[in-house]
Amino acid sequence: MRTLNPPEWAPPKGYANGIAARGTLIFVAGQVGWNAAGTFESDDLVDQTRQALKNVVAVLREAGAGPEHLVRMTWYLLDKNDYLARQRALGLAYREIIGRHYPAMSAVQVAGLIEDRALVEIECTAVLPDPT
Repeated sequence: MRTLNPPEWAPPKGYANGIAARGTLIFVAGQVGWNAAGTFESDDLVDQTRQALKNVVAVLREAGAGPEHLVRMTWYLLDKNDYLARQRALGLAYREIIGRHYPAMSAVQVAGLIEDRALVEIECTAVLPDPT
């Protein structure tokens, strides 16, 4: 896996501009901040993000992968202002679950999510490298 950040560009903060990878593709459906039983334990953006990221990691583990194999991540958020105001706490939650691995990322504000209590939904793509 190789991070793609053109040398003349300012370094991105908390994401990569691109990733090049080869191997088995793993597509993780949008994960919301509910637990394994499908129950929301919080209506707080940071709490729901932490749980959604734990859910992403659980799906990756089913494929024998981990957070270090993530190459793309898209965050769908109900409130961009809440996201921007809480970036520090969100970054801490991200590093707690994912570590210091930063795939190519996008974040978009949406009018709504299918699950009424969801404040964020995160979908990902990972690449498990071919054995050498």
